[in-house]
Amino acid sequence: MFPTPIFGFGGKTPKMLFLTFTFVFSFSVVSGDLTVLENELTILVGNTSHFTLNLTEPVAQELDVSLIVPEKDVLKIDPYQITVAPRSAGPWKIDVTGEERGHFLVYANVTPHVVNADKAFIRVTVQYSELLSLISVIIGWVYFIAWSISFYPQIYENFVRKSVVGLNFDFLALNIVGFTMYSLFNIGLYYVPQVEEEYFRRHPRGLNPVQLNDIVFAVHAAFATILTILQCFCYERGSQRVSTTARSILVAFFLIFVTCLGLALFNYIDWLDFLYDCSYIKLTITLIKYIPQAFMNYQRKSTVGWSIGNVLLDFTGGILSMGQMILNAYNYNDWVSIFGDPTKFGLGLFSVVFDILFIVQHYVLYRNPYEPIPGNVFVQATENEVITDPGGSETADSEKLTQVTGADDTLGGD
Repeated sequence: MFPTPIFGFGGKTPKMLFLTFTFVFSFSVVSGDLTVLENELTILVGNTSHFTLNLTEPVAQELDVSLIVPEKDVLKIDPYQITVAPRSAGPWKIDVTGEERGHFLVYANVTPHVVNADKAFIRVTVQYSELLSLISVIIGWVYFIAWSISFYPQIYENFVRKSVVGLNFDFLALNIVGFTMYSLFNIGLYYVPQVEEEYFRRHPRGLNPVQLNDIVFAVHAAFATILTILQCFCYERGSQRVSTTARSILVAFFLIFVTCLGLALFNYIDWLDFLYDCSYIKLTITLIKYIPQAFMNYQRKSTVGWSIGNVLLDFTGGILSMGQMILNAYNYNDWVSIFGDPTKFGLGLFSVVFDILFIVQHYVLYRNPYEPIPGNVFVQATENEVITDPGGSETADSEKLTQVTGADDTLGGD
């Protein structure tokens, strides 16, 4: 006696199970990728361009490919459906006509799901004018250069004066921490494969937001700030130091940084989240870093020691940056990038407001460079000009530079 076979198939059970498994497996295994050669396409309103789809390897069955645009009546896709014959791998040319300005995503949907279509997408930018796009690129390079060289007027002024009296140390301390965090974020997201993979898992059809020029700017800014800090140890600084308030803020940032680093090391958060936390520290510092210098100028009733060249270049970069955002918003009908997510525009505007304040302090409120103000390292004097020193005596001097030092310039003391 043989045992009764299960499922009532008799002795054919193993064979039937094998055939069933083979049938299901043949239609469920993903074979190859459907890809787009280039993931970016820029066209003018009313114009037509194209992109190309292809399979990395042919499949043994017929496929239906549909091209999908989430927004309606913005792009004309021709053809928007493709029937892929068995054993065919393409390529297939797809024409795209821009009907409305903007940034749009076109992606493919494949049935049956026997190929991977995650890479079958393209970002289409429809613009109003190529001239406006060229102007935007030029503006971008100009403000990049303006911001990059804005650190050097302060370094040069410190070198000429052999003094950093008048340059607030709280500003420098916050600045170096901010640019260090910014450098970590950019380098990590651009160069570390694990972090980049985490980003694309969350944004499978996105672009890496960090470009090489972002890294160059951040690292260069940190280097220039370190150079300025080194000058504080070499040149006359009076009784200036980092205030207790700034130290407390820096300790808080340090604790946040160490906590997030520990969470990432023990896999409680992703490394991408750790880098985002670093970027939040940088954003917070951008909001507060100019306050100590502005208040110090107010206390001293002077901007001597704080380079106006730095301010003017930073102001130029900020105005051009916001101008570029507005120009792009018009060219691509992308006002949401400004009003829908105002963080970047708001931070740029915030910095420009402080630059305007510094300009007013320098050229309007405290424009007299001849008055010997406590904390000034030198006061410009012309030949036979009478200068009153802090003690109240009057002297005639033909020298170009007159030293007046020795006052407490610490912002707000402790």
